[in-house]
This record gives sequence, structure tokens and C-alpha cells, in this order.
Amino acid sequence: MAEETKKEFEEVLKEQREEYQRYLSVLSEDFHSNMQLVAESVSGLQEQMEAVKELVADSAKDIAIIKGDIQFIKQELKRKVDYDEFEALERRVLLLEKV
Repeated sequence: MAEETKKEFEEVLKEQREEYQRYLSVLSEDFHSNMQLVAESVSGLQEQMEAVKELVADSAKDIAIIKGDIQFIKQELKRKVDYDEFEALERRVLLLEKV
């Protein structure tokens, strides 16, 4: 009787061990599948980050060009104002010379 109980107990343990191994195998496959999804997502995010970096670099170049253009416009505007003032003074001098 004890020998028979021992065999039954060992059989139950063997079945449970096999079932547990299948369970662990399924968990492992699921984990690997999820990790693959995470890796693909990270890869996609890295590509997006590279695209954003390129856009920022292009924007920085454009901003530098715009700054240069604004500086040029400011200088030209200042020169134009000075030229307009010069013309006004020249007219006033001509009027004074006529008198």
C-alpha cells in the first residue's frame, strides 16, 4: 500500500512538474513577444527622434539666416532714415539759401 501511494504521489508530482514547465514556457514566450514589441517601439521612437533632430537642425539654420536678414534690414532702415533726414536738411538749406 505504501509503495502504491508513493508511486501515485510521484506520478502526480511528475504531472504537476510537466504542467508547470508548460506554464513557464508559455510565460517565457509571452515575455519574449512583449519584449519584441517594446524593442520595435523603441526603434520607431529612435527613428522619430532622428527626424526631429534633423528638423531642429534645419530650423536652427533657418533662424540664423533670418537673424542675418533682420540685421541687414535694420541697417538698411537706419541708413534710409538717415538719408531721409539728410534730404530734409538739404531742402531746408536750399530754402535758406534762396532767402
